[in-house]
Amino acid sequence: MKAAVFQRPGRIAIEERPVPYVGPTDALLRVRLTTICGTDVHILKGEYPVAPGLIVGHEPVGDIADLGDAVRGYEIGQRVVVGAITPCGQCASCLSGRWSQCGGRMMGGWRFGNTIDGCQAEYVLVPNAMANLAPIPEGLTDEQVLMCPDIMSTGFSGVESGHVRIGDVVAVFAQGPIGLCATAGARLSGASQIIVVDRVSERLTLAKQLGADHTVDFVSSDPVDAIMKLTHGRGVDVAIEALGRQETFEWGIRVLKPGGVLSSLGVYSGKLELPVDAFAAGLGDHTIVTTLCPGGKERMRRLMSILESERLDLRPLVTHRFTLDQIEEAYELFANQRDGVLKVAITP
Repeated sequence: MKAAVFQRPGRIAIEERPVPYVGPTDALLRVRLTTICGTDVHILKGEYPVAPGLIVGHEPVGDIADLGDAVRGYEIGQRVVVGAITPCGQCASCLSGRWSQCGGRMMGGWRFGNTIDGCQAEYVLVPNAMANLAPIPEGLTDEQVLMCPDIMSTGFSGVESGHVRIGDVVAVFAQGPIGLCATAGARLSGASQIIVVDRVSERLTLAKQLGADHTVDFVSSDPVDAIMKLTHGRGVDVAIEALGRQETFEWGIRVLKPGGVLSSLGVYSGKLELPVDAFAAGLGDHTIVTTLCPGGKERMRRLMSILESERLDLRPLVTHRFTLDQIEEAYELFANQRDGVLKVAITP
């Protein structure tokens, strides 16, 4: 099979690999559609370490091509989605509801393209298949569910970890795909006022379509001043950081009301510092929470049920389409954020 392989920092390329062997509790998927994530770009740049020779990618939509002898309840040819996080469903972390930390190791549930071969390939091996295969409803297309494995799950989990409640005021910093999903999730969770921050006008426009009430261009105005004015000096109940930069993290802290929550989703690749003044020297009853998106088949089922109900349509996030053979071109476009790219769809 063809697969996109991390060869060294700065180089991901197509190689020929054997189709994976299926163990008793595994499933083999023929990948129908996948995409590139910002985390993959961190891997490409050498900012997140993975082993050379690893197949990258963690957002698979596919058909079941083979099943292990111990797998029950599924059939060959069934169309499924699998989360970026593949928990075992049996360890102490999973049974405590910490699916993303499966096995008791930091980020242990994130295996695809991290500790095992991922899904930017013609086939991908899914571990713990009975905990992770989520059948796709017939009425949904591959592209409709493409955001479920990671982007939708991550954006929504930022809202959930922030405990957004009916009537809350929420600020979302950065309107890339994850930030846009956080905006949509905040609206679905009952936030009465959603303020989003970005500099790309097309993303701010899309954010309005997904539920934002106010948009702030951080190039033309100071986002902290703008948000404090919009909230009449009160600050926000929940700030969601969806980029992974020092400045957006700090903006999030500075717009919180006393007792507010900063829900951080960004992947940080450098030193992160906490501004003591904005943190009220640790006496402001603030909460800072981080989240690695939950996975597993029930999480995927719930996300797809939202799409099936037509309460949300994330197809506009897919702005570019490539074949697997064009993966280097796709990475170049996505890594450099050219041509208004949000997400790319990769068809093996």
